[in-house]
Parts: sequence; structure tokens; C-alpha cells
Amino acid sequence: MSFWKAFYKKKDGDPAFRKQLKGLLGYTPGKTVLYKTALTHRSIKETTDENNERLEYLGDAILSSVVAEYLFKRYPYKGEGFLTEMRSKMVNRVQLNDIALRMGLKKITLFNKSDGSLKSSQIFGNTLEALVGAVYLDLGYKKTARWIHQRIIQPHMFIDDLEARDINQKNRLYGWTNKQGKTLEFETINEKLENGRRLFTVAAVLDGKVVAQGKAFNKKDASQIAAQNAVEKLGIENSDSTANLS
Repeated sequence: MSFWKAFYKKKDGDPAFRKQLKGLLGYTPGKTVLYKTALTHRSIKETTDENNERLEYLGDAILSSVVAEYLFKRYPYKGEGFLTEMRSKMVNRVQLNDIALRMGLKKITLFNKSDGSLKSSQIFGNTLEALVGAVYLDLGYKKTARWIHQRIIQPHMFIDDLEARDINQKNRLYGWTNKQGKTLEFETINEKLENGRRLFTVAAVLDGKVVAQGKAFNKKDASQIAAQNAVEKLGIENSDSTANLS
């Protein structure tokens, strides 16, 4: 028996693990093995039947569907463009990663903790999607939709705040730099292979000075993360007119 099969077998009958899982989910899980897979990152297990990538794919579709229906009913007079943008605000990688961390997924996710790059990436948002996939396979669609409302949307997605937020932080940062008469560029400062995938580090460069960085497995996400970090560092979220480099 392999180490991980032995680990899973041990964990499956581990009351402490089931209690921890119940605290996270809010109910006693049925098919425990589904949740173990959902909580296992590819840095631990590379085979598709033992890591959470397939469940992430499924959970992404389920979560998007539930959020779409929620928005459709909440905003009966809004058009497709508004609904699509709101859905993006609710289920984008940065948002889901923040929610996953608040839910405590980092404590229970199995990933290579010696890989420093994973700690600053969006793997916990991906794990949250995989968890949704596991909930769906365990409970079915109706109960999963109810679980998403109760455990994700209501406690973590503040709709009024999201409605007012500009999801494209790069555009926001460009707008601010134009008003300030400054020059903004996004530069890829590092690119390396991590577990068979390319990890990009992109820097937000203001008047030739690096003010923030972002890491992700594609340049677009990395630049958005860098822009978000720059917006927070410069204080643009609080006051576009008074933010400075000091």
C-alpha cells in the first residue's frame, strides 16, 4: 500500500478529520473520499484521480451556475452585461482565494508547504471550487445550491460592495496614474516552472519604480494581482486623490 493510500485510509476513519471537515462544511460528509480529493493539490499528487483538478473544473461550473441564478433573481431589471460583470466580481480568482482563506481552507488543504510560490498563488480559491464539486457529488444540485448560499454567498460576498467595485484593477490603476501624470507599466520579472506549470511574476512599475508584484500561472492573473496589490499599497481604494508613494 502506497503512503498516500495509507494516509487516506487512516484519514477516512479519523474522527478528528471528520470533525474538522464537518466544522468547515456545516454538515457531516457522506463520501469522505471526495473531500480528501478536493483538498489535495497537484503538488502532492500528480495523477488526475488523486488531486483536485477535475473537481475544480466541476465546482467552477456549479458555482458559476448558482451565482448566475442568484444574480438573475436579485436583479430582475438588469441586462446581460451587468449580470456578467457581477458574476465575474463574485467568482474571480482573487475573490475566491480570499473567501477560501477566511473559511479556513488553507489549514486543511494538502499541498507542498515547502514550495513558497504556492503560498502566494491562488490555489486555495481553486480548492474552494473543488470543494463545491465534492459537495455537489455528495449532496446533489439543490442541496449544493443551498450550501453555496449559506456558506459562501451570504457570509462572504457583500453584494452592495461588489456592485460598486471596479473589478479591473489594472484599469483603475491606469486611470489613477493618468490623473497623477505618472507612467505605469506591467513587466514580467520572473518566469519559472512549478510542478510542470509556468509561474509568472509580474511587477507594477510606476515611474520606473516597482511598487507591487503578483504571481500566478498566467500573466493576465499575475498582472491583475500586481495591480490589486499596488492599489492597496498606494491607498487608492481609500482615496484616489490623496494616494501617494510615501
